[in-house]
Amino acid sequence: MNEENNKNAVDVGSDPSVDDFDPFASEEDLDCGTTMDGNSSDDATAQSESAKDEAEVAKTAKAKDSSEQGQSTNPLEAAIGAAEQKDVQKTQKGLVEKLPVFEYAGATEDIDDISKTFEELRIEKSDDFPELQDGKRVTWTMEYGKLTKSVPDPKSTSIGKMKSDIEISKEFSDSLRKAKDKNPVCKVKPKVVAQTKGMAGADSGYKGVFINIDEAGQADKVISIVPGRDGQVYEIRKTEMGKFVTPTAGSELLSKIRAGFTPALPLIPKELLSQVVTFFRHLSKSCDGCRGSSGNGGCIGKDACEQVEALLNLYWDKQEKKYLVDAPKQLVSKASVKGRISEDFDSDRFIHYMDIHSHNTMSAFFSKIDDEDEKATRLYTVIGDLHKGIPGIKTRISNGGKFLEIDPGEVFELGYANETFPQEWMEMVRYREGHDGFPWH
Repeated sequence: MNEENNKNAVDVGSDPSVDDFDPFASEEDLDCGTTMDGNSSDDATAQSESAKDEAEVAKTAKAKDSSEQGQSTNPLEAAIGAAEQKDVQKTQKGLVEKLPVFEYAGATEDIDDISKTFEELRIEKSDDFPELQDGKRVTWTMEYGKLTKSVPDPKSTSIGKMKSDIEISKEFSDSLRKAKDKNPVCKVKPKVVAQTKGMAGADSGYKGVFINIDEAGQADKVISIVPGRDGQVYEIRKTEMGKFVTPTAGSELLSKIRAGFTPALPLIPKELLSQVVTFFRHLSKSCDGCRGSSGNGGCIGKDACEQVEALLNLYWDKQEKKYLVDAPKQLVSKASVKGRISEDFDSDRFIHYMDIHSHNTMSAFFSKIDDEDEKATRLYTVIGDLHKGIPGIKTRISNGGKFLEIDPGEVFELGYANETFPQEWMEMVRYREGHDGFPWH
């Protein structure tokens, strides 16, 4: 009976699902067990901690974003940055228009034609610096501010392209921002990197061109081509019999060169030429009271002032890209004119391109007086036969005092335009009254 009752009795002292249940545990100990929602208390605690951590991370990220946003929108720093960037951009724009400079062996020269390659520049300069004649021995660098760039392919790299590539680079902008010199010069520098000493080898050939007899002697070639002081070119051959020297023409070692002038500036417009001719014709006519605007205060005698010569100077304005004609102060007569170059054009902005003077009714030719005066390297023109429908015109170049006449059509737009001349030109003209001095200072 007892055993039967024990079989049917309910065991209230144990729970088969909780083997370690302690009926005497405290409430805190019980909280670590099953929660009211069926989750364990450990899980609940973990979720609470995770939520807390997420909130902390979000708070930190928000603070960081706020800090970064505050930094990026700081008005003072933004203004300084914008001003620096604007200065750099302005500086770079000015540098774009600035010509690069060839610099070597103490020589410095602006490179006007930046479309040429480094190899073309080497060939051009090798006449002045013979050590640059062998391109295989020469390397190039471009120094621009604090940047120095080597030229990997001188034969196909143009000077202007490389300069432009540097100017638009971030590296160049950064260097300008930090540099004290905000107006650096772009320097193009060759360097001879190879030397050869000793006897001439088979690979150097048996002939060469040399600038003087001493250089030819040091090279010890069998055949040497050397220019002489008399203007002729000589071929020198060294043999066991002796040294033979004869004038030569057409040596294959020499370049084909045609004497003349290749303009770097536009043709002179026919409108300007017509103004010049009209002015000269005006001074080749009869007196007309000394032509009314000569400033002499009356006629000084018909024979003294009619058919006089006159002088005009032609300038190229590099800034405005156009020609300007100037009438300098001058004393004029039938067979001569003496002028004083105007100081208004004494600036690097202007190129004194040409002198033009007239021969009134005489033919156009260059006199011995012209030869003595026209020593400066530029162009010279004389216009004569001004009483005829088509005046005569002669143009020549002076290359350091060495003259060569050229076709006027190489520098002028030939043709006639019905142009008048500026009356202020006449204010510069005074008629000679038996003296050679200027009546003003």
